[in-house]
Amino acid sequence: MSDQRLTQVQRQELKLSPQQIQLMKLLQLPLIELEQRIKEEIEANPALEDTVGEEDNESTNDSESLDDNGYEDEGDGGDNGENDDYNDDDPIRSKDDDFDLTDYLPDEDEYDYAYKSHINNHSADDEDYQAPIVHQDSFQDYLIQQLGYHDLTEEEEIIGEVIIGNLDDNGYLSRPIANLVDDLLFTMNVETTEEEVKKVLKVVQHLDPPGIGATDLQECLLIQLERLQEENPYNDYKLCITIIKDCFDEFTKKHYDKIAKKTGASNRDLKAALDEILKLNPKPGDTSTSGAVVSHYITPDFFITIKDSDLELSLDGRNNPELKISKQYVKMLEDFSKGKESRSMQEAATFVRQKIDSAKWFIDAIKQRQHTLYITMKAIMDMQREYFLTGDDTKLKPMILKDIAEKVGLDISTISRVANSKYVQTPYGTFLLKTFFSEGITNEEGEEVSTREIKKILTDCVEEEDKSKPLTDEELMNILKEKGYPIARRTVAKYREQLGIPVARLRKEL
Repeated sequence: MSDQRLTQVQRQELKLSPQQIQLMKLLQLPLIELEQRIKEEIEANPALEDTVGEEDNESTNDSESLDDNGYEDEGDGGDNGENDDYNDDDPIRSKDDDFDLTDYLPDEDEYDYAYKSHINNHSADDEDYQAPIVHQDSFQDYLIQQLGYHDLTEEEEIIGEVIIGNLDDNGYLSRPIANLVDDLLFTMNVETTEEEVKKVLKVVQHLDPPGIGATDLQECLLIQLERLQEENPYNDYKLCITIIKDCFDEFTKKHYDKIAKKTGASNRDLKAALDEILKLNPKPGDTSTSGAVVSHYITPDFFITIKDSDLELSLDGRNNPELKISKQYVKMLEDFSKGKESRSMQEAATFVRQKIDSAKWFIDAIKQRQHTLYITMKAIMDMQREYFLTGDDTKLKPMILKDIAEKVGLDISTISRVANSKYVQTPYGTFLLKTFFSEGITNEEGEEVSTREIKKILTDCVEEEDKSKPLTDEELMNILKEKGYPIARRTVAKYREQLGIPVARLRKEL
């Protein structure tokens, strides 16, 4: 019999409660999505109310300031320390809080138990501007509308809509035709063939913008060139079409000498043809380049302004409602507590208490989200003070998530959630927070500089290079060394790829 021994192992595990998980999700939401989440919570919980439209006898001045921790400075009408059970070092509550009856009952001032999530950092004289949200059709709606102008059968219209629904973000049909045939049969109960789908695909490929519905880049460019030839019969696009149809591999690799030899075109004609091809749109479904009508709004969560040579930070809270516990539900709980201890009364009191608990937690979570956002952005602003004062990319200091996490006493994952989904409006534009994070290298003078500074130099070098003889990675490396940034060629290649800059051969122009 083998010698078996029992041993005790102590293991530390971090388990988040459902409320903590929800709070992390709230933290990650952009402002527009937060507004929708608040609306859903109000609809789901009758104990939670929105004070918009109520006469609350408060000051008519819309300006509400934030203290150094990101909480509202509300004076006597504030939350009376309701948030004191939070640890400023952690955005997540470490335990589920139990409240006694007095937590739900109104004080002498009925507004003492109203919790605000609304921040305005403007004076009463400022215009309360809200960007209009205009309803506009999606890009797919735009294509389907065009499809309706063609003489198609009901079955062909269904096929066309399925094709449009399967286009990727660039406007390409990347799915095999056979798969579409199966989709039509199993999801639309339309029995068809690959030939019929291809026939309708040709119709889709005649929609605007030109090139839509292509199966690859080569076909996309050919569709556009053939459309140009149809619309401009007096212009000759024959050489352009030949290059894309018969010399596509050489074209993508910029082997212009091989194209000239294969087509017999002169350098002048070849350059003219290439210039025409480069005017085409390789991503017709990308609405930022296709000119199609779309809605795309960025709502900044933060605003950084310069006043008297100093930086001021504010949060955008004008679109957030002011939340409070329902007076009716608090009164109901008070009445239940005075009633007989019958089973039905206990069940009713438990239900009301749960709803009030949920409402109070949600209000506090919104306040804690506000606090976390503020202290995170404040730390970023303080660390990158010179950049926010000047807008000069070279003033950006190396900064990683860990730097900010240690500065404000939060987890790296919390900082990541804020940085990856929040925007800040500055005097120099509106930016996603994560764009301010970068690693650093040491220059020849022993100073640590941001990799964004290196990338800015690389971008400038490429923009100013002779396009007939683009700079190689080794040449770029030597330029950086001359400027005092000793980095390896492979690092130059990595930064170039991160910037979306092709290799020298693909940047070459005639």
